Amino acid sequence: MSTDCALRVRGLGKLYHIGGSRARTGNIREAMSKTVMRPIERIRNPGAATHTSEDLWALRGVDLDVEHGEALGIIGRNGAGKTTLLKILSHITEPTEGRVEIRGRVGSLLEVGTGFHPELTGRENIQLNGAILGMTRAEIKGKFDDIVEFSEIGRFLDTPVKRYSTGMYVRLAFSVAAHLEPEILIVDEVLAVGDVGFQKKCLGKMEDVSGEGRTVLFVSHNMTAVRSLCRTAVQIEAGRVTDKGEAGAVVARYLAEQAGDAASIRWEPSKGPGDSQARLVAVEVLDSTGEVANMVTTDRPFEIRMEFDLFRSDPAFCVGFDLATSDGTVVLRSLQTDKAREEWPQVVEGRNVLSCSVPPGLLNEGRYFVMPRLSIHARRWIVHTDSVVSFLVHRDTESPYTLDRPGTIAPTLDWQSL
Repeated sequence: MSTDCALRVRGLGKLYHIGGSRARTGNIREAMSKTVMRPIERIRNPGAATHTSEDLWALRGVDLDVEHGEALGIIGRNGAGKTTLLKILSHITEPTEGRVEIRGRVGSLLEVGTGFHPELTGRENIQLNGAILGMTRAEIKGKFDDIVEFSEIGRFLDTPVKRYSTGMYVRLAFSVAAHLEPEILIVDEVLAVGDVGFQKKCLGKMEDVSGEGRTVLFVSHNMTAVRSLCRTAVQIEAGRVTDKGEAGAVVARYLAEQAGDAASIRWEPSKGPGDSQARLVAVEVLDSTGEVANMVTTDRPFEIRMEFDLFRSDPAFCVGFDLATSDGTVVLRSLQTDKAREEWPQVVEGRNVLSCSVPPGLLNEGRYFVMPRLSIHARRWIVHTDSVVSFLVHRDTESPYTLDRPGTIAPTLDWQSL
């Protein structure tokens, strides 16, 4: 392994068995007895269900080299294998095949709950995590005040973390992971939880970590964050690395691949993205006539329509989307809760359809991608997907100007002599 390489992965694979009965027997005698009796049980109960299992390769044949001081973005759809890869690199999960070589101490922040003991206080968990990373008591003490200040939870430091809100938990977990000076910092999409100010603070800290020569692996659906933080990126699909290179280029190809030219997508109600609280059913772009269209013009308004099922209401439930350019830059985020509460569109348990109107003259020419969002505000994401539909904006033929204009917006502004 080269001295410039912080991480090397070769032929990495992880196999899971889906379905079937895989409970371990207590001893050899029980195993032999069940083997002998199985055919007899089939004769006695011919209608009994047969337990079968399916092999699922969450990762297969993954090769990866990450240099010291590199900030690597890892992107891909939900279920692509990104988190499985990080769990293996963090020594949480053992690989089925292949090998991983790591040079340096690893600090990781994966899903909420990883690495903390719920019965211990925040103070005790800081000390526990430092000990796990191999730090001395003096080293932990030297970083303690910085961790507490960054996390902004000083009042609750001696409270068991099981009583923390999700946002508080993530604040402390990230602060611990970033400040205990691991040579390699691994961060999953968990940073999407919490307020925007703290997310920016975390991204700034990761930039500082990378600038200090330490290595960062960052999984996110926030393409703007990936582009700004990471110099290089890899795309993982179906457990395999399908693209790698300069972060901006990888993100642009990924977004184009995800959305294609589709201005509408509809899922079966049980198969759309979401969870037991809400599930997305459809996302559509409609032109000024109300028809689904993959091209709109700058002189006319258009709609972005979202259809979803709400199974369990919550006052903090929020619906919206990010609108991004072809290179992953988010132009805007619009939420149904942006205005005063009395102006919010009604959302009820059951099927809902909400429409957002985009005014004429707002967007410049180019291709744009719609990234739908469902969430419990400031607590957790329900749907936080990458682009699912795209559309083109063309300048109307009656436009008073003909030259291309820079920028992602091109409104006509009022001028007057004073």
